Amino acid sequence: MRLVGVSDAIRFRVSTQPPDQSQLMTAEQIVIGLIRIAGSLPVLRWAFAGALIAIIVDFSDLFWMGFLDLGGLKNYQSFDKFADLVYMFAFIWVANKWTGSDRSIALWLFGFRMIGLVAFEITEARPVLLMFPNVFEFWFVFVALRKHYYPRYEMTRDSVIRWFAAISVLKLGQEWVLHGGRYLDSFTFFEAVEAIWDFLAFWP
Repeated sequence: MRLVGVSDAIRFRVSTQPPDQSQLMTAEQIVIGLIRIAGSLPVLRWAFAGALIAIIVDFSDLFWMGFLDLGGLKNYQSFDKFADLVYMFAFIWVANKWTGSDRSIALWLFGFRMIGLVAFEITEARPVLLMFPNVFEFWFVFVALRKHYYPRYEMTRDSVIRWFAAISVLKLGQEWVLHGGRYLDSFTFFEAVEAIWDFLAFWP
C-alpha cells in the first residue's frame, strides 16, 4: 500500500505552510526540540552508546514530522542546525576530557564546524555545509568506539592520518547526500520505510 496521500500532506505542512510571524516556535518545534535535547544527554554517561543514540534521535526528525501535527517546522535547516548544537556541545564536553591527538583533533574539528554553522546562518546557502562538513561527529564516534572496545589500540601518527582520512571521506559522502544532492529532501519517514520495503521485496 502506498502512502502518497499521507506523505504529501506532511510535505505540504513542512514546506509550504505560511509562517506565523506572531509565533516564534510551533508546538511541533518545541516537542521535537525537547526530544533532540533528551537524546543528547546519554553521551555524558556512555560516550559510544550515547553518541549512537544522539545520532539516531537526530535522524528521527523524519519520523516525528510525519507523526506529529502540531504546526509543522518553520525553516527546518536552521532548526536542525541549532538542535545539532545540543549534542555537539555534549560531545565536546566529553571529548575535552580525552588526551593527545584524540582531544586536539576533536577540538579542532568542533571549531571548524562552528565556523561553518555561523557561515550557514549568515548565507543560508546549504553548499556552505559541504565546505565545513561535520567530521567532528564521526571522529567522536570513532574515538568513543575505540576507547570502549579497543582501549589498548595504539594511535600512531600514521594511523591517525589513515583513520582521519577515512572518516573524512565517509562524512563528505553523507554531507553530499544531505546537502549536495539533497536526496532525502523529498522523503518523509513513511516514504523512506516504503522505499526500503520495496527494495527488500524486490529480492525474493
